[in-house]
Amino acid sequence: MVPTEERRWIVERTFSWLGGWRRLTRDYERKTDSSETMVRAALLKIALNRLA
Repeated sequence: MVPTEERRWIVERTFSWLGGWRRLTRDYERKTDSSETMVRAALLKIALNRLA
């Protein structure tokens, strides 16, 4: 089991990575599907950049 502080750090780090995406700083999307797709695309690009 992961300690609470470590989990919190992971969540805060992820939010800070997503904060760099201008479109995700505000909720412009009308449908939650569009918002979810943008978050997934951002996380995918972040993961690919880290692998490169």
